[in-house]
Amino acid sequence: MSYTKINSREKLTDYCLRRLGYPVVEINVSDDQIDDRVDDALQMYFEYHADGSHNLRLPLKITQYQIDRGRIDFSDIKNSVADEQLSNPIWVNIADRILSVAGVFPINANSSGSNNFMDFQYQLRMNDLGDLSQGVGEMAYYEQLQQHLSMVDIKLTGHPQIIYLRRENILFIEGDLKSGTKGDLKAGDYIIIDCFISQRTDGSADTLYDDIFLKEFATNLIKKQWGENLSKFEGVTLPGGVNINGQRLIEEANTEIEQIRQRMQLEYDLPPNFFIG
Repeated sequence: MSYTKINSREKLTDYCLRRLGYPVVEINVSDDQIDDRVDDALQMYFEYHADGSHNLRLPLKITQYQIDRGRIDFSDIKNSVADEQLSNPIWVNIADRILSVAGVFPINANSSGSNNFMDFQYQLRMNDLGDLSQGVGEMAYYEQLQQHLSMVDIKLTGHPQIIYLRRENILFIEGDLKSGTKGDLKAGDYIIIDCFISQRTDGSADTLYDDIFLKEFATNLIKKQWGENLSKFEGVTLPGGVNINGQRLIEEANTEIEQIRQRMQLEYDLPPNFFIG
Protein backbone atom coordinates (compact mmCIF):
# COMPACT_ATOMS: atom_id res chain seq x y z
CA MET A 1 0.00 0.00 0.00
CA SER A 2 1.51 3.31 -1.08
CA TYR A 3 1.17 6.69 0.60
CA THR A 4 1.83 10.27 -0.40
CA LYS A 5 5.33 11.27 0.58
CA ILE A 6 6.10 14.71 1.93
CA ASN A 7 8.85 16.02 -0.32
CA SER A 8 8.95 19.75 0.38
CA ARG A 9 8.87 22.25 3.22
CA GLU A 10 5.45 23.50 2.14
CA LYS A 11 3.96 20.00 2.26
CA LEU A 12 5.48 19.45 5.70
CA THR A 13 3.84 22.65 6.94
CA ASP A 14 0.46 21.63 5.50
CA TYR A 15 0.78 18.19 7.10
CA CYS A 16 1.48 19.71 10.55
CA LEU A 17 -1.52 22.03 10.31
CA ARG A 18 -3.81 19.19 9.26
CA ARG A 19 -2.68 17.13 12.25
CA LEU A 20 -3.64 20.05 14.49
CA GLY A 21 -7.14 20.17 13.01
CA TYR A 22 -6.94 22.56 10.06
CA PRO A 23 -9.17 23.39 8.17
CA VAL A 24 -11.87 22.13 10.56
CA VAL A 25 -10.25 24.11 13.38
CA GLU A 26 -8.70 27.54 12.94
CA ILE A 27 -5.01 27.43 13.92
CA ASN A 28 -4.13 30.80 15.43
CA VAL A 29 -0.49 30.86 14.36
CA SER A 30 1.02 33.25 11.81
CA ASP A 31 2.98 32.08 8.77
CA ASP A 32 6.19 33.55 10.18
CA GLN A 33 5.70 31.69 13.45
CA ILE A 34 5.13 28.45 11.56
CA ASP A 35 8.33 28.99 9.56
CA ASP A 36 10.26 29.65 12.78
CA ARG A 37 9.00 26.44 14.40
CA VAL A 38 9.82 24.38 11.31
CA ASP A 39 13.32 25.89 11.38
CA ASP A 40 13.64 24.85 15.03
CA ALA A 41 12.57 21.31 14.16
CA LEU A 42 15.08 21.15 11.29
CA GLN A 43 17.88 22.42 13.53
CA MET A 44 17.13 19.72 16.10
CA TYR A 45 16.98 17.12 13.33
CA PHE A 46 20.30 18.16 11.81
CA GLU A 47 22.24 18.41 15.07
CA TYR A 48 20.98 15.40 17.02
CA HIS A 49 19.25 12.93 14.70
CA ALA A 50 21.44 10.20 13.21
CA ASP A 51 19.87 10.72 9.77
CA GLY A 52 20.15 14.51 9.93
CA SER A 53 23.86 14.59 9.15
CA HIS A 54 26.53 12.43 7.60
CA ASN A 55 30.29 12.09 7.70
CA LEU A 56 32.17 13.66 4.79
CA ARG A 57 35.84 13.55 3.86
CA LEU A 58 36.25 16.93 2.23
CA PRO A 59 39.29 17.30 -0.06
CA LEU A 60 40.81 20.77 0.03
CA LYS A 61 43.71 22.33 -1.84
CA ILE A 62 45.63 24.79 0.32
CA THR A 63 45.76 28.25 -1.21
CA GLN A 64 48.14 31.15 -0.63
CA TYR A 65 45.19 33.11 0.74
CA GLN A 66 44.81 30.57 3.54
CA ILE A 67 48.56 30.53 4.24
CA ASP A 68 48.64 34.33 4.56
CA ARG A 69 45.67 34.40 6.94
CA GLY A 70 46.63 31.26 8.84
CA ARG A 71 43.13 29.79 8.69
CA ILE A 72 40.44 28.31 6.48
CA ASP A 73 37.32 30.46 6.37
CA PHE A 74 34.41 28.40 5.01
CA SER A 75 32.17 31.48 4.96
CA ASP A 76 34.54 33.06 2.45
CA ILE A 77 34.49 30.20 -0.03
CA LYS A 78 35.36 32.36 -3.03
CA ASN A 79 38.75 33.26 -1.58
CA SER A 80 39.29 30.22 0.63
CA VAL A 81 38.90 27.50 -2.02
CA ALA A 82 40.88 26.98 -5.19
CA ASP A 83 39.01 27.97 -8.37
CA GLU A 84 39.04 24.45 -9.80
CA GLN A 85 37.24 23.17 -6.70
CA LEU A 86 34.37 25.65 -6.77
CA SER A 87 32.75 23.79 -9.68
CA ASN A 88 32.41 20.66 -7.53
CA PRO A 89 28.78 20.30 -6.29
CA ILE A 90 30.10 19.21 -2.90
CA TRP A 91 30.91 22.84 -2.11
CA VAL A 92 27.33 24.05 -2.68
CA ASN A 93 26.18 25.77 0.54
CA ILE A 94 28.93 23.92 2.42
CA ALA A 95 29.50 26.85 4.78
CA ASP A 96 25.92 26.57 6.10
CA ARG A 97 26.01 22.78 6.43
CA ILE A 98 29.18 22.00 8.38
CA LEU A 99 28.26 20.93 11.91
CA SER A 100 31.64 19.83 13.25
CA VAL A 101 35.18 19.03 12.17
CA ALA A 102 36.64 15.81 13.59
CA GLY A 103 40.14 16.04 12.12
CA VAL A 104 42.43 17.05 9.30
CA PHE A 105 44.65 14.61 7.44
CA PRO A 106 47.42 15.44 4.97
CA ILE A 107 47.46 13.35 1.81
CA ASN A 108 50.43 11.03 1.21
CA ALA A 109 51.90 11.86 4.61
CA ASN A 110 54.41 9.39 6.03
CA SER A 111 57.28 9.35 8.45
CA SER A 112 59.99 9.32 5.79
CA GLY A 113 58.68 12.28 3.79
CA SER A 114 59.45 10.50 0.52
CA ASN A 115 57.04 9.37 -2.16
CA ASN A 116 59.30 7.40 -4.51
CA PHE A 117 60.34 3.72 -4.69
CA MET A 118 63.01 4.30 -2.03
CA ASP A 119 60.30 5.21 0.47
CA PHE A 120 60.62 3.22 3.69
CA GLN A 121 56.98 2.12 3.82
CA TYR A 122 57.00 1.23 0.13
CA GLN A 123 59.98 -1.11 0.54
CA LEU A 124 58.51 -2.57 3.73
CA ARG A 125 55.19 -3.33 2.08
CA MET A 126 56.88 -4.89 -0.92
CA ASN A 127 58.84 -7.17 1.41
CA ASP A 128 55.74 -8.10 3.42
CA LEU A 129 53.64 -8.75 0.33
CA GLY A 130 56.37 -11.00 -1.00
CA ASP A 131 56.37 -13.01 2.23
CA LEU A 132 52.59 -13.22 2.23
CA SER A 133 52.49 -14.47 -1.36
CA GLN A 134 54.92 -17.26 -0.47
CA GLY A 135 53.01 -18.24 2.66
CA VAL A 136 55.80 -17.08 4.96
CA GLY A 137 53.93 -14.30 6.74
CA GLU A 138 50.49 -14.08 8.24
CA MET A 139 47.84 -11.41 8.07
CA ALA A 140 47.94 -11.06 11.86
CA TYR A 141 51.63 -10.14 11.69
CA TYR A 142 51.00 -7.72 8.83
CA GLU A 143 48.20 -6.01 10.77
CA GLN A 144 50.37 -5.69 13.87
CA LEU A 145 53.17 -4.22 11.78
CA GLN A 146 50.84 -1.61 10.26
CA GLN A 147 49.59 -0.62 13.70
CA HIS A 148 53.18 -0.27 14.90
CA LEU A 149 54.09 1.93 11.91
CA SER A 150 51.02 4.05 12.53
CA MET A 151 52.02 4.57 16.16
CA VAL A 152 55.57 5.49 15.13
CA ASP A 153 54.19 7.97 12.60
CA ILE A 154 51.98 9.60 15.25
CA LYS A 155 54.85 9.85 17.72
CA LEU A 156 57.43 11.22 15.28
CA THR A 157 55.30 13.15 12.82
CA GLY A 158 51.99 13.66 14.58
CA HIS A 159 48.70 14.75 13.16
CA PRO A 160 47.65 18.36 12.64
CA GLN A 161 46.01 19.90 15.69
CA ILE A 162 42.93 21.91 14.80
CA ILE A 163 40.53 24.43 16.30
CA TYR A 164 37.15 24.75 14.62
CA LEU A 165 34.92 27.71 15.47
CA ARG A 166 31.50 26.54 14.40
CA ARG A 167 29.62 29.83 14.68
CA GLU A 168 32.27 31.68 12.67
CA ASN A 169 32.84 28.74 10.29
CA ILE A 170 36.60 29.12 10.66
CA LEU A 171 39.13 26.28 10.86
CA PHE A 172 42.54 26.91 12.38
CA ILE A 173 45.31 24.38 11.73
CA GLU A 174 48.02 24.60 14.35
CA GLY A 175 51.45 24.35 12.83
CA ASP A 176 54.05 26.06 10.69
CA LEU A 177 52.15 27.62 7.80
CA LYS A 178 54.61 29.19 5.40
CA SER A 179 54.66 30.31 1.81
CA GLY A 180 57.99 28.58 1.21
CA THR A 181 58.85 24.89 1.00
CA LYS A 182 59.71 24.13 4.65
CA GLY A 183 56.36 24.73 6.29
CA ASP A 184 54.05 22.00 7.55
CA LEU A 185 51.54 23.13 4.92
CA LYS A 186 52.21 25.23 1.86
CA ALA A 187 50.18 26.49 -1.07
CA GLY A 188 49.30 23.65 -3.42
CA ASP A 189 49.22 20.94 -0.74
CA TYR A 190 46.08 18.84 -0.36
CA ILE A 191 44.42 17.92 2.91
CA ILE A 192 41.35 15.92 3.84
CA ILE A 193 38.91 17.55 6.27
CA ASP A 194 36.98 14.94 8.23
CA CYS A 195 33.70 16.69 9.03
CA PHE A 196 30.01 16.18 9.64
CA ILE A 197 27.55 18.11 7.50
CA SER A 198 23.78 18.43 7.61
CA GLN A 199 21.54 16.93 4.97
CA ARG A 200 20.63 19.09 2.01
CA THR A 201 17.19 20.72 2.02
CA ASP A 202 16.86 21.33 -1.71
CA GLY A 203 15.24 19.13 -4.35
CA SER A 204 17.97 16.50 -4.16
CA ALA A 205 16.87 15.57 -0.63
CA ASP A 206 13.10 15.34 -1.11
CA THR A 207 12.79 12.48 1.41
CA LEU A 208 14.14 14.63 4.24
CA TYR A 209 10.77 16.18 5.06
CA ASP A 210 9.05 12.78 5.26
CA ASP A 211 10.99 11.68 8.34
CA ILE A 212 8.57 10.65 11.10
CA PHE A 213 10.61 12.38 13.81
CA LEU A 214 10.67 15.66 11.92
CA LYS A 215 6.91 15.53 11.27
CA GLU A 216 6.04 14.84 14.91
CA PHE A 217 8.49 17.35 16.34
CA ALA A 218 7.46 20.17 13.99
CA THR A 219 3.76 19.49 14.68
CA ASN A 220 4.18 19.79 18.43
CA LEU A 221 6.36 22.89 18.19
CA ILE A 222 3.59 24.57 16.20
CA LYS A 223 1.05 23.29 18.71
CA LYS A 224 3.01 24.86 21.56
CA GLN A 225 3.20 28.14 19.65
CA TRP A 226 -0.56 27.97 19.13
CA GLY A 227 -1.08 27.51 22.87
CA GLU A 228 1.23 30.41 23.70
CA ASN A 229 -0.72 32.66 21.35
CA LEU A 230 -4.05 31.66 22.90
CA SER A 231 -2.72 32.01 26.45
CA LYS A 232 -2.61 35.78 25.92
CA PHE A 233 -6.41 35.66 25.94
CA GLU A 234 -6.75 33.29 28.91
CA GLY A 235 -10.03 33.80 30.73
CA VAL A 236 -11.79 35.43 27.79
CA THR A 237 -15.20 33.91 27.06
CA LEU A 238 -16.16 33.69 23.41
CA PRO A 239 -19.71 33.90 22.08
CA GLY A 240 -21.57 30.72 23.00
CA GLY A 241 -19.81 30.39 26.36
CA VAL A 242 -16.57 28.88 24.97
CA ASN A 243 -13.51 29.53 27.14
CA ILE A 244 -10.02 29.82 25.65
CA ASN A 245 -7.55 27.39 27.23
CA GLY A 246 -4.12 27.94 25.73
CA GLN A 247 -2.34 26.54 28.77
CA ARG A 248 -3.73 23.07 28.07
CA LEU A 249 -2.25 23.12 24.56
CA ILE A 250 1.11 24.20 25.97
CA GLU A 251 1.15 21.39 28.55
CA GLU A 252 0.14 18.77 25.99
CA ALA A 253 2.78 19.99 23.54
CA ASN A 254 5.51 20.07 26.22
CA THR A 255 4.71 16.49 27.24
CA GLU A 256 4.82 15.24 23.67
CA ILE A 257 7.99 17.22 22.89
CA GLU A 258 9.76 15.69 25.89
CA GLN A 259 8.67 12.20 24.84
CA ILE A 260 9.96 12.81 21.31
CA ARG A 261 13.30 14.04 22.68
CA GLN A 262 13.68 10.90 24.79
CA ARG A 263 12.81 8.68 21.84
CA MET A 264 15.36 10.53 19.73
CA GLN A 265 18.12 9.87 22.27
CA LEU A 266 17.22 6.20 22.56
CA GLU A 267 16.33 5.38 18.96
CA TYR A 268 17.70 8.01 16.58
CA ASP A 269 20.81 9.53 18.15
CA LEU A 270 24.29 8.26 17.33
CA PRO A 271 26.18 6.56 20.18
CA PRO A 272 28.91 8.67 21.82
CA ASN A 273 32.49 8.26 20.70
CA PHE A 274 34.92 6.83 23.23
CA PHE A 275 38.56 7.88 23.30
CA ILE A 276 41.08 5.46 24.77
CA GLY A 277 44.62 6.50 25.46
